[in-house]
Amino acid sequence: MTRLPEGTPSTTADVEAELLLRVLSALLREDVVGWRTRSTAVRHPDGLWLRLSGGHDASGGDALLMPVQADGYQGTYAARLPLLRRESDGAELTDAGSVLSALRDLADPVDRGGFEALAAECGQALDAMRLHAGTKGEADALLTGRYGGDPATWTGLAGGLGFDTLAARTDHPVYPTSRGRSGLSVPQLRAYAPEFHPTFALRQLALPRDAVTVGGGTDAWLSPREAGAPELEGSHLVLPVHPLTADGTLRDALREAGLDGRAQLLDGPGSDVVPTLSMRTVALTSHPARHLKLPLATATLGLRNRRTIKPGTLVDGAAGQRLTEAVVAREPRFQGVVLHADETRFAHAGHELIAVLLRRYPAGLDGSVVVPMAALLCQAPGGDRLLIDHIADRFYGGDPLALLDATLALLFDWQTTLFAYGIALESHQQNISLVMDEHTDGNAGRRTRLRLLFKDNDGPRVNHARLREAMGQQAPERGEFDDARIFVDGDGPVLDLFTTITLHLCAGSYAFGLARHGHAPLERLLRLVRDRLAEAVARLGTGPGEPGALLRARVLDAPELPVKAMVTAGTLLSKERSGAADINKHYTTGPNYLRQTGTS
Repeated sequence: MTRLPEGTPSTTADVEAELLLRVLSALLREDVVGWRTRSTAVRHPDGLWLRLSGGHDASGGDALLMPVQADGYQGTYAARLPLLRRESDGAELTDAGSVLSALRDLADPVDRGGFEALAAECGQALDAMRLHAGTKGEADALLTGRYGGDPATWTGLAGGLGFDTLAARTDHPVYPTSRGRSGLSVPQLRAYAPEFHPTFALRQLALPRDAVTVGGGTDAWLSPREAGAPELEGSHLVLPVHPLTADGTLRDALREAGLDGRAQLLDGPGSDVVPTLSMRTVALTSHPARHLKLPLATATLGLRNRRTIKPGTLVDGAAGQRLTEAVVAREPRFQGVVLHADETRFAHAGHELIAVLLRRYPAGLDGSVVVPMAALLCQAPGGDRLLIDHIADRFYGGDPLALLDATLALLFDWQTTLFAYGIALESHQQNISLVMDEHTDGNAGRRTRLRLLFKDNDGPRVNHARLREAMGQQAPERGEFDDARIFVDGDGPVLDLFTTITLHLCAGSYAFGLARHGHAPLERLLRLVRDRLAEAVARLGTGPGEPGALLRARVLDAPELPVKAMVTAGTLLSKERSGAADINKHYTTGPNYLRQTGTS
């Protein structure tokens, strides 16, 4: 049996096998119960296995064997077959429940509840994967009927919602159960999840004005009169609410916020919307360039990664946007090329379930293809080709590697420039869109123009000393951000974020992904990543103490690189046990795949 190819599994057995392979590989990568540090390699006739002795303290218990193969993307090995084997009797554990039960028995007793939680996540993800496999034809027909048969012609921010639907049906590059959403039924998924591309009406909540904190002015929100409640005009402000929240946990949230009896959920429907890839963010059907980020009482990418909105993150998102725009203003080559959604308009009532962000995208994108990076390796509707192939046909002469090359050149130029200012963004592949069109460029005639569109700037890491050195008095003060973890005292946390997000998720994942799909040899793709990063680093200067020297030593030439330990921090261990100050920025280490290409 060999590892299943990436794509949509065709049978229930394929779905289960693919999920288990991803789970086993994640547990190995994150050294759960010592799979990396306590196991020994054993060569069998069919290939390499790792042997892990029983007991969390390496004493007693039955040993387990995991079949592995060389990997290189964030881990030296990955699971080769979807199973664990008990050494004593040769029994094979071939489903996530039995595998996690066996590993639970090897864990420290205080951590065993996390394995039960991960098993529940696996069940949710498996249900979602089966649902996706069974509805692929339905979804493809809906998208092609709405946007056209060739996804390279899905233009504007409205067309981008179609790409979000494709991306929602594809696995995260690292997190194994990414398609699952806790606590949601199949009818709720069909009604509200992006993979089904539904349209639905929001609910409307009238809140006393004295209870609402507003950023960017009240003109962004409906007045009670406009919402059909003229009797509340002047005393209340109306905020949109997601139906899943309105019908679920809103009552408890209002009571916790001291608003029970003072707030009023209006009877009339709110605006019609379509969900984006993040699900809690929805696009107005009447104005696709305006998105509303609304809290949901569910979790994705880990039990602790709740989809609520902490009020402080709204402040941080606006401050992060101002900071990145200040850098663009100081670096002329990025003006009009690196675009940002406006995230300065928000409102909240001091509770993570009573909040809203109005995200406004730049004008002038209607004729452009706006595709989130998360969708590039998705299977396009109506065939076996990847979305990146269709996009390359239109803009890059049918060469997907040329598209990747152009993307990496611009992305690394921008992100390394930010690093020189002491900044790293949590701009993963869901938060960056490629904006492509044919552009008239003086005497050069019409050519492809590539731009980058960013959103969600609320979780950066900033070396304040380096920022002050680069920007002087224009550098923001710590008090402009709510989260004290954003400002750090050295380059280490900034480098960690740059590596795990920009390099691994926005570059390395495409090299390994395109190689798996047979687009080019892995060595060639990794050389492309390294070369473009090396060029960007060289522009910063590589003398002692210069930013380029740090990136070369800590990223290009480092023997190991930081790797996000998402399962450990998000589900398996409590914050007290993992030590994670931020579950999205908790790391282990893995091999540096850039070193496989040699030095430059």
